[in-house]
Amino acid sequence: MADSPRCFAISITPFDESGALDETSLRSHLQRLVDAGVGVYVGGGGSGEGYTLSEAEVRRIQEIAAAEFPPGAPVRAMGVEPRTASEMSRFLAGARSAGLGAAQVYSLDVGHGHRPTPAELERYLNEVLDAAEIDCVVSTHQSVGYRLPVDLLVSCAQRFPHMVGVNCTQPDPAYLDDVIGALAGRCEVHVGGPGQALVALALGGRGFLSSEANLAPRLCASVGAAHDAGDGGRLLDAAARVLRLSHLLYGHGGIRATKAVLGRLGRGGPATRPPRLSLADDALDGLMARLAELEIEELPPI
Repeated sequence: MADSPRCFAISITPFDESGALDETSLRSHLQRLVDAGVGVYVGGGGSGEGYTLSEAEVRRIQEIAAAEFPPGAPVRAMGVEPRTASEMSRFLAGARSAGLGAAQVYSLDVGHGHRPTPAELERYLNEVLDAAEIDCVVSTHQSVGYRLPVDLLVSCAQRFPHMVGVNCTQPDPAYLDDVIGALAGRCEVHVGGPGQALVALALGGRGFLSSEANLAPRLCASVGAAHDAGDGGRLLDAAARVLRLSHLLYGHGGIRATKAVLGRLGRGGPATRPPRLSLADDALDGLMARLAELEIEELPPI
């Protein structure tokens, strides 16, 4: 298995003023990300506003992503947390049919605050992975209120060679250490977000997922480049800049802020879909001023 990028951007989904999918902006945005040296997930439930997308839009986004890049490019489908194994399997089959080579398998969310039992989780993952005809990255995400057992991840990795990675978005670094250690030599581990990027790299993980890469993909890619070069000073500086960018964006509304800044910079429209509201002009003005203080080289003067 070839090494994947150290950083994967969780791509935004651009919409035009009417709220429709903006295919032209999506193509240019994806190209900018890949050119910067980061991998890409499309249609995610957070930065990609995946919960607002219709099945037809999900399909179209995946088709565009597959058409824009050659086979083997680090461009993957993400989607949203499923309610059932069959829902997840349909998503994976759709991503494969669209032409993508890999997709994320989200943790099962049975709804209404309930959590599946260990036996139910085992049945879910085995059913999904057994049916999948595409490379799969299994997610263990805090949003569902539980974490996948490490021994279940190991058994799945042993049984299914097309399980190529794990995306671990959990607050406990000890759990992350266990996941990385148990899966060493079997599949890669990325953490969700830059907060644990240095921890993951120190423990032998592959890298991190990033919403911030939508704005500063070269900065995010430079974290991995500095690590691989053994340049500790540059690594700490790059990681600190990404973290400060993250705190700034999430302090102003996360994806709302990211899209608003991209719109101000002329890199796609700022529109988000309801129930999200666009960032107010005065808030955006303040955000742009704070962003300028970070002195991120790839962003134009603000």
